Amino acid sequence: MIEKHIVLEDIDPVIFYGVNNANMQMIKALYPKLRIVARGNVIKVMGDEEEMCAFEESILALEKHCVKYNSLKEEVILDIVKGKTPQIEKKGDTIVFSVTGKPIVPRSENQLKLVKEYEKNDMLFAIGPAGSGKTYTAIALAVRSLKNKEIKKIILSRPAVEAGEKLGFLPGDMKDKIDPYLQPLYDALQDMIPAAKLKEYMELNIIQIAPLAFMRGRTLNDAVVILDEAQNTTTQQIKMFLTRMGMNTKMIVTGDMTQIDLPSSQKSGLVQALHILKGVKGISFIELNKKDIVRHKLVTRIVEAYEKYEEKQKEERKESKETK
Repeated sequence: MIEKHIVLEDIDPVIFYGVNNANMQMIKALYPKLRIVARGNVIKVMGDEEEMCAFEESILALEKHCVKYNSLKEEVILDIVKGKTPQIEKKGDTIVFSVTGKPIVPRSENQLKLVKEYEKNDMLFAIGPAGSGKTYTAIALAVRSLKNKEIKKIILSRPAVEAGEKLGFLPGDMKDKIDPYLQPLYDALQDMIPAAKLKEYMELNIIQIAPLAFMRGRTLNDAVVILDEAQNTTTQQIKMFLTRMGMNTKMIVTGDMTQIDLPSSQKSGLVQALHILKGVKGISFIELNKKDIVRHKLVTRIVEAYEKYEEKQKEERKESKETK
């Protein structure tokens, strides 16, 4: 009788073992000749060498499935142990699978364009209104690249600018102070990566979330780097960010031109960057619009109402200048 330890490296053991260890109990029942003990991310197995080899092969296949789909069901376990290919409901343009096992897919024509342009170019600018899915799709693409081991880390950043209100002095250490600005990025990650795995990635700096000011002086290699809310960068900030790009790195810059929170005396760095970089080879520009909004239907109506109001204000200013 021999003993072997199998370490589950890339998955959340909670998902792998199932509710009340249901998956693990099933696996044990399928290998009655082996003594199997699972603790944390380590499975200790004892028994016949030939049986153990078959068990290890099944466990590795189950782990691979769990990493890809963020779920493990009884029928999948049965198929894999019996050497069959699991029947998974497939959606053509799935980017990654959520923590509940549901496919995350582009939900509009322009979101699909963002996915396709990501495969062709190393730098993308995704510009669109609130709720158009630009940040969520960008993070899904980054998570997919990390899962496929195409990159070694994901770096997410945004400028620390309040949306029209002054928060004053925030309590706590540096992480506590910057977290409120970065919460939307955490929300998206929590949808796609199991909590225990996300915590581990962040502790190991495989996923880094930092304010834009922390980018200075760095060269970012083997990474997907996302700059969110780029409309609130200054000219110097966005230039500094874009020139951090290293080898085997992709950059996605997202922004909404209608939500600039900079003082009126400062020009948005994103507006200038779009003008300067237009036509540069290797950079793609994707414009999302109100048709791409995937939030509550009221969000589309709110965006439309504000657009009409702003158009009216422009016309009134124009008429006022002409009368003078």
